[in-house]
Amino acid sequence: MSDAKLALVTGASRGIGAATAEALASAGYHVVLTARTAAGLEEVENRIHDAGGSATIAPLDLTDGDSIGRLAAAISTRWGSLDVLVLNAAMLGTLTPVPHIDAKEFGRVMTLNVTAQAALITAFDPMLRASPAARIIGLTSSVGADPRAYWGAYGASKAAFENLLLTYADETSTAGRIRIALLDPGATRTAMRAKAYPGEDPATLKAPEAVGARIAALLSEDFASGYRERVN
Repeated sequence: MSDAKLALVTGASRGIGAATAEALASAGYHVVLTARTAAGLEEVENRIHDAGGSATIAPLDLTDGDSIGRLAAAISTRWGSLDVLVLNAAMLGTLTPVPHIDAKEFGRVMTLNVTAQAALITAFDPMLRASPAARIIGLTSSVGADPRAYWGAYGASKAAFENLLLTYADETSTAGRIRIALLDPGATRTAMRAKAYPGEDPATLKAPEAVGARIAALLSEDFASGYRERVN
């Protein structure tokens, strides 16, 4: 395990996060899995181990800024560098007209989808810089750049998230060690998608494993920092 590259995947207890963690483990990464639900993380960890991969679970609430710092300190002590950071965890919130957005819920959406992402970058920046070729993959949505009725809160959070990541990409571009990509998974069979489109037939959507496989493949490609892609 000491020779394996290290990847951290947020929101890894189910859906795209879990599928990505399993794909990276299959590709030879040691994967640190984070999410709030310990039971879900344990299930993913067991599947990874059963398939011959290696993983460590770290249950935590990303909206607790102190927990992110503690996680970074623990990982830094054990491994020293971080090769891949997959920023997948996000909250949809209620789909509603802008004048009806609940201020408290909007605060929670922005805290997880933006503030926590900034905290992750801040906490892991030294470890990413210590890797010879670090990669950050940020999961985004088309509504971040293409506003859609009733999606104001989530869309605003993804617009801010994209700006944050692309700014960091610009800041680190001269060093050449950290490359950042924004990946829009498109229509995928996830719990968030089911919440947003309750009448949709999930059988018509691609599985999260298709997105996880694409992320694993992208990491082996020589993409320029600031790269964008939509998984069809």
